[in-house]
Amino acid sequence: MQKVISNSEEDYLEAILALSNGKGGVRVTDIANTLNLSKPSVNKAIKNLKERGLVTHESYGPVYLTINGECIAKNVETRHIILRRFLKDILGVEEQKAEDEACAIEHSISIDTIEKLSTFLDKLEKKKGLL
Repeated sequence: MQKVISNSEEDYLEAILALSNGKGGVRVTDIANTLNLSKPSVNKAIKNLKERGLVTHESYGPVYLTINGECIAKNVETRHIILRRFLKDILGVEEQKAEDEACAIEHSISIDTIEKLSTFLDKLEKKKGLL
């Protein structure tokens, strides 16, 4: 049975997805810089993600998302985008604060709620041309 993915693991997968930009592998150094963490911390996390089948990585080589890892990363990225859009564009939260808060909320919001929020934003955009 697969254990639940942690917030931190979601952040790693999301960072790898963003850094790879659909072009392949990512260096551990780039992940560390993006997440403002040490390389040893990132290496430990990558080892755990590899054991869970979410990334592939050979020593000193690039990190690649597996199909499962990419699916999780894209899900987290989508939640983040929807939340940031709502906070910034609808509630008027300042850009950096909206970014930071979307990152915090994305880990705990349910699929049902994020789908309803996305539908709401889409309807609002069509109705009022706000977004």
